[in-house]
Amino acid sequence: MLIEVNNVTHIYNDENNITALKDINLNIDKGEFIGIVGHTGSGKSTLVQLFNGLIIPSTGTVRVNSKNITNEKSNLKETRRHVGLVFQYPEHQLFEESVYKDIAFGPKNLGLDEKEIESRVKEVMELVGLEYSQFKDRSPFNLSGGQQRRVAIAGVLALKPEVLVLDEPSAGLDPQGRKSLADLLKYLYDELNMTIILISHRMEEIAELCNRVIVMHQGKIVLDGSPKEVFANEKKLHKLALDLPQITEILHRLKEKGLNLETEIFSITKASDAIIKAIRSH
Repeated sequence: MLIEVNNVTHIYNDENNITALKDINLNIDKGEFIGIVGHTGSGKSTLVQLFNGLIIPSTGTVRVNSKNITNEKSNLKETRRHVGLVFQYPEHQLFEESVYKDIAFGPKNLGLDEKEIESRVKEVMELVGLEYSQFKDRSPFNLSGGQQRRVAIAGVLALKPEVLVLDEPSAGLDPQGRKSLADLLKYLYDELNMTIILISHRMEEIAELCNRVIVMHQGKIVLDGSPKEVFANEKKLHKLALDLPQITEILHRLKEKGLNLETEIFSITKASDAIIKAIRSH
């Protein structure tokens, strides 16, 4: 098991004493692409920060590769090398004077030599679509928002994590930026065999990319299954004020109008084929 969360509760010890997570049990296997959805305050961001020790739970244990990272003797630096976390608006984390230095910061902290650092920076820049010679000496603060986000993601990828966790990575991006990001995540998953955990409010994104969906509500996991299984719970999702993917919502409405349609379809191409077939046989 890659990540194990056992009986975890987390309370933020501030003036509000908010219980962000309530008795969470969760296992994540190598090779999964997991989407996590839920409203603001449902516990999504708190949960993923447990995975690399940024947050230590109030009670319960978290294990990464069978090592208990909630133990005081745990090597969190090693854990964070295996589990890379990309925050929402990761460009706000940029701080170095050049793109090269920003991406190289993590590998330098691992104690790698300059040759290996340069090799990693080149590799991840090409991976995220930033041409090395064109961008390496530029200030990250003079790039577009989408380019800055790619630099920030490259900085995490340069650590060569086993697991990549992303918190709303497409927030604020235009459609082309979202497509580029989706293509990158597909490549990391399909070609580099990376385990990916994605928080997103965009159900289309979740349905398209993920093979497992976790729904959170008030600090608890309320649904956990394949996209088909989770999005079949239309009434429960609507009760939680969560949307279905738009194309799935359209299929449900057409079925209510009398068309004989399968509703658990998340591809526009497949949905249009199903609608045409249903109309012809109606």
